[in-house]
Amino acid sequence: MSSQELADFLRRRRESLRPEDVRAEAVLPPGRRARRTPGLRREEVAALAQMSVSYYERLERARAPRPSPQVLSALATALQLTEAERDHLARLAGQVLPTEHGGTPQDVPAEARELLGRLDGIPAYIVNDRQDIVAWNAAAAALITDFSRLTPDERNLTRISTRLRGTLCTGAPGSESGFSKQVAAQLRAASVLHPSDNVLAELVNEFAAHDLDFASSWRKHAVRPIPSVRKNLHHPTLGELEIDRQTLSLPGSGFSFVMYTAEAGSPSAAALKSL
Repeated sequence: MSSQELADFLRRRRESLRPEDVRAEAVLPPGRRARRTPGLRREEVAALAQMSVSYYERLERARAPRPSPQVLSALATALQLTEAERDHLARLAGQVLPTEHGGTPQDVPAEARELLGRLDGIPAYIVNDRQDIVAWNAAAAALITDFSRLTPDERNLTRISTRLRGTLCTGAPGSESGFSKQVAAQLRAASVLHPSDNVLAELVNEFAAHDLDFASSWRKHAVRPIPSVRKNLHHPTLGELEIDRQTLSLPGSGFSFVMYTAEAGSPSAAALKSL
C-alpha cells in the first residue's frame, strides 16, 4: 500500500467536492459557518462514509492501517468517485495486486496489428501503458514522424511530444491541455500497476518538467480517462489540420489503440487521405 499516495489522493478528492455537490442535509446542514478551506471538511467526509473522524484523519495523514474493501467502497461513494477513480483508490490501498515486472507486455495482439494495416488514410499506432509506441501504420509515420528512425527509448509518446514541440512539424501530440491530461491519467494508472518501473518514473519527471498541464494533472491524481482530444496542428506539407485523437483500450492487455481522424467531408479529412 502507498500510504502517502493514498493520503494525497483522498485529500485532493475531498477538496474538489463542494458542499452543494453533496445532498445530505443531516451531514451538511444549511447555515454552517464560513469555510476557510476548499471542499468538504474531514469530519463531513467521515460522516458521509459512516466512519470515525479520527480514522479518516489518520488515512489523510498516512498513519492508518490498510483500509478494507468495505471502507474503500464507503469512501468512494462519499467522495463521488468515478469508476476509474475507484480502481485507482483500490490500487493505492493495495486491494489490487500491482504488476512487479520492470516493463510492460511486448506482444501486441495480432488482430490489433492487422487492423493497423487495414486503416486507409487513418493514422494510427499502438502504445503500451508507458506510452511507448510499439506499432504503427504508414499514415501515422507520415503525419507525425518516421518512427523507424527512432531508438526504442525515443519512440515514446511523451518524448516525441517534447522533442517536436515548437517546430513546424507539430504532427506529434502537442502540449494542449487535453492531451497532457490524457497522458497524465494514463501514466498515473500505470505507475500504480508498476511501482518498481524506474523508466516510467523517469518519463513522468521528464514530461512534468516540460508541461505544466501534465504536472498539474499528475499532482491532482487525475485518472479519469479522456478518450478523445481535438487537436489543431500544422503539418509541413499538408498545412493546417483539425483532427481528433481517439484512444481505445485493448481489453486484456496493457495496450491502447490510437487513431487520428477528421470530420467527414472536411479539408482535414481530405488531407489525411492523401498521406
